[in-house]
Amino acid sequence: MTADVFPPSADNVARDRRYMAAALEEARLAEAAGEVPVGAVVVWNDEIIARGHNLPIRSVDPSAHAEMQALRAAARVLGNYRMPECELYVTLEPCAMCSGAILHARLRHVVFGATDPKTGAAGSVVDLFAQASLNHQTTVTRGVMADECGQMLRDFFGAKRRAQKAAQKAAALKTDTDA
Repeated sequence: MTADVFPPSADNVARDRRYMAAALEEARLAEAAGEVPVGAVVVWNDEIIARGHNLPIRSVDPSAHAEMQALRAAARVLGNYRMPECELYVTLEPCAMCSGAILHARLRHVVFGATDPKTGAAGSVVDLFAQASLNHQTTVTRGVMADECGQMLRDFFGAKRRAQKAAQKAAALKTDTDA
């Protein structure tokens, strides 16, 4: 299991919550666009330098996850794809693709909110960050504002399921009246 770089002091908890709140703002933008509500921010020198939210549907790009959007923007700001002094805050545990990009970018630290029991690659399904044989080690803090991050996802998918059921019911009623 990966070690947390920051002990849970009051200062670190407040700092992590502040940046996770910014990531949640990005998640709301994704949701407003009809995307799965995941948001991310990249922090350098205690300042947000890049933001991103899920855009795979709108951009027709399977790699357009929140983390990837934020990493791309941060690389442009820094003029370098390597970001060893940066931290990434993301509302959902990174998948294998995003974890790989985080490791390649050599981020110092990742903080995430909700775990992802289906595709999480920071401890839930696999833990790419715990692979000591990799040439770079990124530390991870899990569960920051997990309730808020998880609730946003549960609400989103619950609304999707309710809409799908309503559409199925309407289609069934239409078929009944057409017969």
